[in-house]
Formats: sequence, structure tokens, C-alpha cells
Amino acid sequence: MRTAIETAAGVASGELSAVDVVEESLGVIADRDDEIHAFNTVVAERAREAAAGIDSRIANGEDVGPLAGVPIALKDNMCTSGIDTTCSSRILEGWKPPYDGTVVQKLAAAGAVLVGKTNLDEFAMGSSTENSAFGPTRNPLDPSLVPGGSSGGSAAAVAANMVPLSFGSDTGGSIRQPAALCGTVGLKPTYGAVSRYGLIAFASSLDQIGPFTSTVADAAVAFEAVAGFDPRDSTSIPEPVPSAVDALGAGAAGLRVGVISELMGEGIEGFEPDVLARTREAADALAAAGATVEEVSLPSMIYGLSAYYLIAPAEASSNLARYDGVRYGNRVTEGSSTADMMIATRTAGFGPEVKRRIMLGTYALSAGYYDAFYGKAQRVRTLILNDFNAAYEKFDVLLSPTSPCVAFPFGAKSDPLTMYLNDVCTIPSNLAGHPAISVPFRTGAGGLPVGVQILGPLLGEAAIFRAAAVLEAAA
Repeated sequence: MRTAIETAAGVASGELSAVDVVEESLGVIADRDDEIHAFNTVVAERAREAAAGIDSRIANGEDVGPLAGVPIALKDNMCTSGIDTTCSSRILEGWKPPYDGTVVQKLAAAGAVLVGKTNLDEFAMGSSTENSAFGPTRNPLDPSLVPGGSSGGSAAAVAANMVPLSFGSDTGGSIRQPAALCGTVGLKPTYGAVSRYGLIAFASSLDQIGPFTSTVADAAVAFEAVAGFDPRDSTSIPEPVPSAVDALGAGAAGLRVGVISELMGEGIEGFEPDVLARTREAADALAAAGATVEEVSLPSMIYGLSAYYLIAPAEASSNLARYDGVRYGNRVTEGSSTADMMIATRTAGFGPEVKRRIMLGTYALSAGYYDAFYGKAQRVRTLILNDFNAAYEKFDVLLSPTSPCVAFPFGAKSDPLTMYLNDVCTIPSNLAGHPAISVPFRTGAGGLPVGVQILGPLLGEAAIFRAAAVLEAAA
């Protein structure tokens, strides 16, 4: 499939028809999605109508935007007016929002054409997309393997050439980890750089929307299309976001790169030797391109996983309290009281992983345990931020594996703790609110792709895209 940039250029020049491009995308979805299950919903007729409108506007000499005619897919936790938005949960099955989220609006304004909503771990809670109420998504590279999660459907849609561009959300690695396992580029922007208005909340201080693409340049264009201040999001950053596209050709000369020693397999279980080897090779490639590369210690990184699995469930337990069978979503009418109805609705509507995290979060926030668990986790979060800030005084970007392992078989990590360890490298950036990108860098066990993660400081997207472009070329 053509890249997003190639598609947009062809449609804008008239060399390609947006209608034809969308038909190609829908054709691949029809051929492969029964096997892969990347999509929960496909909006074929709506996509055809939007594409026809773009062709008409171009024929009239209009500029339709930087993503002219590009077919896109959105994770099914982003509100789309009149289109099912389920979070892959039975509790929201069939719910159609009355409005579009800000990212949805910005993508339409940029000329992109929505073809469907993608599968995810229920309410974005998981690292394998095995937790969806509507069945798992399979890795297009090998359908016996998971695609990662929670944005597994969005990653799989790009990896299977169904669309050149998709969007997911990243709370603890849910863009970068599936990008690594599926061999795509995945960006988690700075917290607040992209509006969360219309994103159904998991953990509000951690969630961030970002793109999946097949190239670093596509990710830069996609990021710029959706970034920027939004007064409807109280956490939106009210200042311009530095250009990512302008940084792509800057090269590595003079770039200062720190390889995080704590995320190179020392003292943490589950790191595969091939993944660590590819990360070291990525560091060598940056050095060969002119960067200064050194190891750096961020001691608090090893506590990130523990802090995250107190903070995120605590916020989830609050956010998911709204799904009570009263205002919207599904309702199970059992018992003689409102409390009975709520219990029955939540029992039937939420899956095991969501229930597990709600209970964990409620416990962490309960009287007598708040300071010991949630309060301490927030203090660890501050330590992690302080370590990052100290590192960025010396380095422009940091480097680590994205995931400790390549894609794994379904059911291989059924123990929750084993599954949670998949996010050990990605979680620190969410806790700090910093940007990070996963770039495919060669292969590991079984010939499967390895993702290397480039981390940057607040609003440091330009620096991470600069390094990412160098690694992409070296790979």
C-alpha cells in the first residue's frame, strides 16, 4: 500500500481518485479482516461518500488538507458521531456518540477518510488485544500471535495494509508496544499536545492519542495534523507544538543520545537477547551517523511498573463509575432496586480484566490505604520525572527497547503480572507525560520485528523524530 504522504500527494494532484483509494482499502479489509479482526466497525458507505466529496472539492480547485483522501482507522474508544463507539466492551455495545472528538474533527479537516473503528483490549486495559469483548485481534505477520495492545486493532490495520494511517491511545504503552510487535511506527505524543476531548477515559492523567504508520515521515505528518491547543480539553497545552516534519532531515550529527541502562535487561525479567541486541545496534547506528551515545542511569525506572498499576487502576475506578446502566450504555434490569440493577449491569457489561483493575484501583483509593498505595505511587511518579529531567540536561533523547519481547502466542501470558511486564519500557514516559516513538529496527526471534523506543523531553517531538528518521534509514 502507498504511504499516507504518497496517497495524499496523488489525490491532491488528481493522479489518484480518493474514491479509488478508499475502495482499495475496503477491498483489503474485506479480504483479510475475517482472519485478523482488526475492525469492530467498517463504515464503507460513509467512507465512499466522504471520498467522493474530496474528489469533487479537488476538481473545484480546493485545498483539502495534508491527508487528502487518506483512508484512516480509529481505535474504538474515540467518539465518532453516529458511529458505534464501544471500547470493545459489552457495556457500550451499540452506543453511538452524538459528537465527534477533536482528533476526529481535525482528521476530517485534514482530508482523511474514516473507514472504520478498530478493536482494542476492553477500555484499553491490556497488552495483547485478547481482552476485547468482541474477540481478539490477530497479528497480520503471523495470525497465531498477538498484535500487542491495547491498540492492537489499529496496529494490525496498518501492518496488514488495510489503511496507511490509524490512531490509537497510549496510557502505558498501548501505541508503542503493539507498533513494536506488528512492525509499524507508533508515536505517543507529549501529554497535552493532542486533545483528549472525545477520547473515552481510562486513566485521565496518562491517556494520550497518537498515530500508527508504516514510515516515520507519515507519523510526523499525522502528528502535526492532530496536534495543537484545544480549549475543550483542560489538560491541552496552550502553546505551539514544535514541527516534527521539519526535523526529519536534520540527521544525527550533534545529537546526544542516552541509552537507559535500567531498561537494558538488568534486574528486570523477560527481556529477550535479540531485543537487547537490536537496541544496542540501534545505538551504534546513531553513533555511526554522528550522534554522541552514552549509557545513562535512571534509577527510578524500575519502580515505574508498580507505580503505574496503582495510579492507572485508581483513575480507572473513578472514570468507569459512570457506566451504571442509568445514563447511557447497556442496562440489565434485574432485582428490585437501583443498586441491584447497577450490580447486574456491571457484572454482565465488564470483562475480567476491567473488573480486576476497578477493584485494584478502588482498594488503592480506599480509606486507610490511600497514602500507603496511591499516595506513594504518586511520589514515585515524581521521582521518575526528576530522573528524566536530570537525564535531559545531558541528553537530547533517550533510547531503550519498546517491548521486552517480540510478538508472542495467544494465551502465553495469561498470568496478569507476566502480561503487565510487557509495558515496563513504555510506562515511564506516560508517568512523566513525555513523548516517545517506537521504530521497527530489524528482527528478533522467529524473524519477528523488534521495536526500538526513542524518548524525549516535554514537547521534544522534533528531537525524537530526528533520531527516528536516522534509525529508519539505518534499518
